Amino acid sequence: MRVLNCLPIVVMLAACEPDMEVSPATVEWMEWPAEVSAAKPFQVRLLVPRPGCYRSVFRLGISADESAVTFAPYFLITSHEIICVPEAGGGVLDVYPGAFDTVGTAPGLAASFARTFEMRAAGQVYALPAPGASDLPIRTYGEVTVRLTSPDSSRRNAAGIASKVIDNFGCARLLPSGAFDPRSGLVPDDQADTSSLSYAFVRGYIYEATAPVCGRTRVFHLVSRH
Repeated sequence: MRVLNCLPIVVMLAACEPDMEVSPATVEWMEWPAEVSAAKPFQVRLLVPRPGCYRSVFRLGISADESAVTFAPYFLITSHEIICVPEAGGGVLDVYPGAFDTVGTAPGLAASFARTFEMRAAGQVYALPAPGASDLPIRTYGEVTVRLTSPDSSRRNAAGIASKVIDNFGCARLLPSGAFDPRSGLVPDDQADTSSLSYAFVRGYIYEATAPVCGRTRVFHLVSRH
């Protein structure tokens, strides 16, 4: 775990509380509305790795400008007291399996005509940061379309690190990194197009299919994978 004292990350911290440490975090998975109304806040789901077994407080680290909404989440570690359950072998078992699954509110985006904004977040990338760099790299997860009236609410965009799992019925599911329960995985609408979904960065959208796929009508349409 990388812990940095009062580190200036993407967003400005109003103040560093005494005896607190800042642990920057990456976004493993993000979901958000494909379209929103201008100037109206909207909800975004984030899966973020937890900072080990320490007591901490989560912060979204959200900012917005004329081109993008950016999440640079972090944890304020309030105590180094171990809060994990001891194992019989002498180690510790994390009482919080999986990533921190939360919903945050993005600010309303001003627009005088229909347009798109990028959705960005601190994320995993293959390139290592430059020597001496302190901020985590920011990557683009997708776009949100801002409309003056009548946004389409039938789709939710989704992006992040995910892996393919096969359920008891032989159906492929897309499990976001950090998700604990395989049954919570998303069903791809194209079951034949899953061969390369092994810990890949994917982009797509969630929607209601006209016919069930593997018993689900709420399915995921893959747009790209990296």
